Amino acid sequence: MTGKLLACFTVLTAAGFLLALLLFFHGPVLQAIGDYLVIRDGLQPADVIHVSAGPDHRARYAIQLYQEGYGERIFFTGGRCQSQDAPREHRCADLAEREGIPKNAITVDGDQVGSTYDEAVRLKEFIARSRDPVRSVIVVSDPHHTRRARWTYRRVLGDSVSVWMAPIPFEASPYLRQWWKEAASRSFVSSEYLKFIFYLLRY
Repeated sequence: MTGKLLACFTVLTAAGFLLALLLFFHGPVLQAIGDYLVIRDGLQPADVIHVSAGPDHRARYAIQLYQEGYGERIFFTGGRCQSQDAPREHRCADLAEREGIPKNAITVDGDQVGSTYDEAVRLKEFIARSRDPVRSVIVVSDPHHTRRARWTYRRVLGDSVSVWMAPIPFEASPYLRQWWKEAASRSFVSSEYLKFIFYLLRY
């Protein structure tokens, strides 16, 4: 009986120690889970800056990158702008023009897109019909979307086009790096893991 009690005490002590470690280090562990999804490539000037369909802050960051000399053209895909009953790509193109970007440097694709994969296909079609060669693309999106996006774009575009990810800085995004502290960020991170697993199996 004494041996069994000692064994139980040892197991409970070990479990308590592991639980204490988890509680103490849960922040760094959760941070690492979120950070794994974020791809921040070292940027250099590209032929095209592509804005992944979504809220307006993505377009604003792409405009900033263009103004800093990181792209020759901006390509918008379809969807709806945040809080706007209008096609996203046209509203964001208007936003770019108001910020001083030449109209001939802006391309919009009016087809509705339902997934990141759809957007990568639209970009491939844009590249195929472009008069000027496109050998490099910067993709702008929210931070936790970038790992799945890079995997998808590279899968669709192949080796002939370099793809660099430019995640929006967290201070300019509605999502938190400490994603577990806010509902929308928790939802974003958990859905990205599920979607990435689906993409690995599907594509």
